[in-house]
Amino acid sequence: MFGWTTPSETGVDVIGALTSDYAVNVYFEERQESFWFAPELVEFIDHAPGTEVSIDGAQKKWVRTGQGEWVEESSKHRSIRKPWWQFWK
Repeated sequence: MFGWTTPSETGVDVIGALTSDYAVNVYFEERQESFWFAPELVEFIDHAPGTEVSIDGAQKKWVRTGQGEWVEESSKHRSIRKPWWQFWK
């Protein structure tokens, strides 16, 4: 999925029959083109499991599961910010 919209507001052409005011955008790399689809026609096949998100200074991180959920975990290392003039230490 490349994005979503409410077709009644944006006026985009949608492939498929809408059952609600919601459409998803799918980008096709081979064609270098994207199309709007009714959500019932789209199936996620990869949620990028193992992707990690962290915040500098926080002692936790979030890891993406195969179902697309984010799981909070304790971070093993703590990021310590140094003054810019001590970047080599």
